[in-house]
Amino acid sequence: MTARYEKLGVQFLYPENWQIRDEEPVSWPRSVSVQSPGGGFWSLMVYRGSDKSPADLTKEALSTMQQEYDGLESMEICEEFRSVKTSGYDMSFYCLDLVVTARALGACLGDQTLLVIWQAEDREFQQLEQVFRAITTSLLDRC
Repeated sequence: MTARYEKLGVQFLYPENWQIRDEEPVSWPRSVSVQSPGGGFWSLMVYRGSDKSPADLTKEALSTMQQEYDGLESMEICEEFRSVKTSGYDMSFYCLDLVVTARALGACLGDQTLLVIWQAEDREFQQLEQVFRAITTSLLDRC
C-alpha cells in the first residue's frame, strides 16, 4: 500500500511501511525524507524564492558528499521523469566497509526548486531503485 505526503507545496506517494521525517524550519529550504525498513532513504529539499538553480543545488550536494567521503566516485547524469527534465549526479562511496550508492537530482516544480537525493547500501539500492524512481515520478507528475 502507498501513503501520500502533501505539504510544502508538493505531494508524492511513498510505501506506507517507510518512516517519514518532516522537517519544517522557520525559513526555506524545507525538507522531508522517507526511510525504508532496511535503511535506504529518499529525501527532498524544497527551495522557494531561491536564486539557486537545480544545477547549483546538485553541485553543492556533490561537493558536500566529496568532503564527507574520501574516494567518492561520481558521474553527471540527466534523466527525464514524464516530461520533467532533471540533472544531477550518481555517486558511490565506501562507508563502514559497505559500498553505498546515491543519486542527487535537481528540478524545478512551479516556483520551487527541488533537490532530490536517494541513497542506500549497494544491494539495497538495486532492490529499491524502482521505488525511488516511483516516488520521484509521483512528485514530478504534477508538472
